[in-house]
Order: sequence, then structure tokens, then C-alpha cells
Amino acid sequence: MVFNWFRRKFGGSGEEPSPPAETPTEAPAAESTESTASPGILNWAKTALQSIQARQQAESAATVETPEAGQETAADSSLAVSEAAEASAVAEPAPVQPVGEPAAAAEPEEPTPSLVLDAGFLWSAEVLAAQGRRPEDVDIEEITWLQRLRQGLGKTRRGLVHQLRAIVGQGPLSREAVEEIEMLLLQSDVGVKATDQIIGALQTKIRQESLPAERAIAYLKEILRDILDRPFQAGYRRDFAPKKGILNIWLIAGVNGVGKTTTIGKLAHIATRSGYRCLIAAADTFRAAATEQVKIWGQRAHVEVIANPGKNTDPAAVVFDAIGAAQARGTELLLVDTAGRLQNKANLMEELKKIRRIIDKKAGNAEIESLLVLDATLGQNGLRQAQVFAEAAQLTGVILTKLDSTAKGGVALAVVQELGLPIRFVGAGEGIEDLRPFNSFEFVEALLSTETEVAA
Repeated sequence: MVFNWFRRKFGGSGEEPSPPAETPTEAPAAESTESTASPGILNWAKTALQSIQARQQAESAATVETPEAGQETAADSSLAVSEAAEASAVAEPAPVQPVGEPAAAAEPEEPTPSLVLDAGFLWSAEVLAAQGRRPEDVDIEEITWLQRLRQGLGKTRRGLVHQLRAIVGQGPLSREAVEEIEMLLLQSDVGVKATDQIIGALQTKIRQESLPAERAIAYLKEILRDILDRPFQAGYRRDFAPKKGILNIWLIAGVNGVGKTTTIGKLAHIATRSGYRCLIAAADTFRAAATEQVKIWGQRAHVEVIANPGKNTDPAAVVFDAIGAAQARGTELLLVDTAGRLQNKANLMEELKKIRRIIDKKAGNAEIESLLVLDATLGQNGLRQAQVFAEAAQLTGVILTKLDSTAKGGVALAVVQELGLPIRFVGAGEGIEDLRPFNSFEFVEALLSTETEVAA
């Protein structure tokens, strides 16, 4: 059984929570550690681990069942598969990797991880339990993703949380302590506007009551979640998923080098695994080897790519053909790769506007989203890119990529505060499984968690 990320429900940031478990567990404290894990959360984690292991054993048993009479034996089947694979390797050589692009096709499929009840599992269990999840409903993908997200935010967490705790640990927050927190936020790429709002809220709070260390951290988490969720108050929907049975078109924009094409491949992977009929339009026709790269990712996600074999062809024409193909085949999600750089900024923006006009004209009844891919390692420079794209592409959301140990996670707050757009997906690695829907509750918990670091 494949976990469906598009239909995942959780309660941490306002989405529909899962029904409460029959035996309520003790609410996990956000600041608890492995050594002080409450009996409630420990039991919750044990139940979740046992449930995951039971499902893994059942799936393994189902794959090694003895074939029925009349069917080929396991040895014969293995031989046939081996011969078929060998013949396929001769008939279809691996595609040549484009110069300067990551070797996406050569990356092996990720093995099913083996879980143990360690500090990382306990922290993930706390986060999921706090969102009202039942332990028997938790999937292994959720646990491993939360651990990966927390590792990706490690640099920011070590630079922010440790110093923050040193400040608030001196006693109730003072004006001098708040000024120190302000400097920490700015150094974490939170941005001036978001920092001003956070500091203003903290100053208001300390005028009302004394804030000891743990209460200050908890209140800071509330402020950060409020900022990240504010676009939903402006009308953006929380349940961001393609609608079944109709054509959804996601226009993916961003400058070259931010991970735009690889992000499209990962989105296609999520969509196909979630049961959507998907196509990719290779409309970045100006960058050398862009079409070849997106085809490689299409192969990995088992999604067909609509492309024009010519060089420097009209991107809008590719989009026109792709929409026609999607409509004829009953496609539910069409992902459109766009150019990230033309001769100058004005040309790039005009090309995006032209593509949008084609989409509006030929697929007026489709559900259209325009998502901007931003490289988290660029910090404030990424914001300037976003402001350039916002008007031309009619953006409806942001995908934050490369959120690994070199990035400053505070840029997520700056993006939302400056652009007023929701973050829809976040990437924390190079693998095809390393892109997931954004959850503000999980993001903030990973950003400000204080448990013992888990080895990568």
C-alpha cells in the first residue's frame, strides 16, 4: 500500500484533524527530550512502530506467496525476469546524462528504511501525536520524512535555538533579550518584515506577563505558525491537491539552478503514486539539455513528457500541444516546465505571460496553479527573484527547495511575509522522495526542536 501525501490529513496548522484515538494519549510537550519522554508519547510511539512493522511484514509475506498450480515456479519467474532485464538493457541503453545536470537517472531506488525506536522516532511521534494522529494510522514515510526535515533544518536550529535558549534561560524576557532575539532572527534569513512582526508580538506579550524560558519558546512557535498560515486567511485554500476527474495545470516557474526541473519530476512522482493521471510539458526550450533532463525525470516518475524535438522552439506551442494531449487522454495533472532565463528579464516575463494566456484560452475550465520554485540556500536573494516572477506568472504558491543542512530555514517566514503566498511544498534532499507538502506545524517544530541530534 502506497501512502498518499495529497490526501494526508493533520490538525497542526488548521487542517482537518484525524479522529481521536480510543485511548487518548498524553499531549506531547514540544520541549520534551528522549530522556524525559512522557509515558503517553512513549506508548504512542511503540504502538506506531509495531503497526508499521506489522504492515511491512504483511506486505513482505504477500510478495513471496507460493504461486498457484499452472503458474511458473519462482526459479522460472526469476530466470524470466533476469532474461527480460538483460534484453531490455541491450535494447534500451541508458540515456546520456546532459552536461552540467545532476545524474538523476543513475540514482537507485530508495530502499524501504528500517525503523528503530530512537530519539528521532520519538520526536517524530510527538509531532504526529500533537496533530491528533492515531498511532496505527501513521506510515513509515511520515516518520522518515520528519526526520529528514529536521536534519535539513539543522544548521538554522543549531544557530538559532541554542542561542535563543541561552537568552531566555537568563530569566523573564527583557528589552535587551528581545533585541538579541531580533539579531538571531535576522541572521537566520527571517527577513526584516517578519522579524519586526515577531519582535512586536514578543514585546506585547512580555508587557502582559513574565515569560520563562519554556513559555517563551512555546509562544515563539505560535507566532511563527501564525505567520506561515496567514495566506490561508487571505483566501488561499489549505487542502492543496489536484482535483480528481478534471484537468489541473500547474505552471512551475523559477530561475535556472533552483531545482525547478527536478522538482517537477518529484511532483510527478507524488501524483502518480497518489493515483493521478499525469503529464509533463517540457516548455523550457531555451536552456541547453533542459528537455533531456525533464525526460529523465519523467522516466523515473513513469510519466510521459510532451516536448518539441527542435531547438529554441516556441514554449507556448509546446504548452498548447501538451494541453491538447492532456485533454485527449483524460489527464488529471499537467505539470508545465518553463524557462528560467532568456536574453533579459523582460523577455522571460513576456514568455511566461504568453504561456499563461495560452493556458487560459485553451484550458479555461482547468484548475490552474502557478508555483514558484525558490532555492532556500539563496536567502534574501531568492526573495528578489520571487518579486520579479510574482506579477508575470500570477503566482499562487511557493515551493522551497534545497532545504538541506546548508540552508537557513528562516527564509520560509520571509517568503510568506513578503509575498503573501503560501508555501505548498518543501524539498529536503536530492532523492525523488525528498519533496513533500508543506506543513507549518511540522516545519516550526523541526526548526525549534531541542532533542538530541539524530545521526544522518
